[in-house]
Amino acid sequence: MSRFRSSRFGGIEVYVPGEQPRDKKYIKLNTNESPYPPSPAVLSAAGGAAWNLNLYCDPTARRLRAATAEVFGVEPECVLPVNGSDEILDFAFMAFCDSSTAVAYPETSYGFYPVLAGLHGIEKREIPLKKDFSVDCRDYLGLGCTIVIANPNAPTGLALGLEDIEKILRSNPDNVVVVDEAYVDFGAESAIPLTKHYGNLLVTRTFSKSHSLAGARLGFGVACPELIADLTAIKDCTNPYNVNAMTQAAGVAAFEDNGIYMSNCRAVAETRDKTASELRALGFELTDSKANFLFLRHPAVSGGELYARLREKGILVRHFSKPSIEDYNRVTVGSPDEMEAFISAVKEVLHEKG
Repeated sequence: MSRFRSSRFGGIEVYVPGEQPRDKKYIKLNTNESPYPPSPAVLSAAGGAAWNLNLYCDPTARRLRAATAEVFGVEPECVLPVNGSDEILDFAFMAFCDSSTAVAYPETSYGFYPVLAGLHGIEKREIPLKKDFSVDCRDYLGLGCTIVIANPNAPTGLALGLEDIEKILRSNPDNVVVVDEAYVDFGAESAIPLTKHYGNLLVTRTFSKSHSLAGARLGFGVACPELIADLTAIKDCTNPYNVNAMTQAAGVAAFEDNGIYMSNCRAVAETRDKTASELRALGFELTDSKANFLFLRHPAVSGGELYARLREKGILVRHFSKPSIEDYNRVTVGSPDEMEAFISAVKEVLHEKG
């Protein structure tokens, strides 16, 4: 840290992304990317937009807002495209929290929530999961503060039903509830239709997982027009041209090819369930994941050791050192061939353990 950095940020916690090593070729099952490439139409659209990179992109992302609104059955003024869903989470923490209020979220969840709370000086209310790693909606009733819930949750993959989301919304009418749906397309139910009935609901989404655009950095939020106006004001005060022209074009084309991507999501879910069955037969314990990853442990090998042994064999998974989940690993669902290689490597590790 230099001597010039503001004391406000002297002790901030930073987010640590999944490792991206370059020392050798790995099967990457650690960052929840899609195993399928973007569709040809998306690549063509992004390339076509490159011819106008001498010009600023549309700060309102009008075409992308319209395409998003059409897919989800909402009005364009209920949509805000952003530079990855992390950006709209950042906007939400700024717009709907301050030093006099708190933000509540599951204690075991997406690691960016405590980072954003610390960055903006917001009191954190971290609510433990149940013993089975599920979120209990009763813990969020009448909290009287901003609430953020990943649904499905990460890294557990477990999802709340919409009836539980509605209970939380109804019991916190004077506070915004953010439902982070980064993984919803792999088996959970979206809360976007509820934005028509609840003015305190913001749903955040990303193109990184279900639409094969992790490298493009594209996300969006859906809420009532008033909440979107609040978020847009924050966006316009920080980065008016937040979604570049190539990414806007790619997003429009991705939604025009939405059927292809939803088919890919179903294929990932089928691979996930097949892999889960094979792992259970090997003695693993797993949550009932509705995401594009598995959350697993084995009684004969620690989470840290399994991670390290798989890494030696050229397979990357995600291990967390947090005590409550240190016995577990999160494994992205890759292609069928990648998951066969993963299962083979796991069998080798278990055999070597004897």
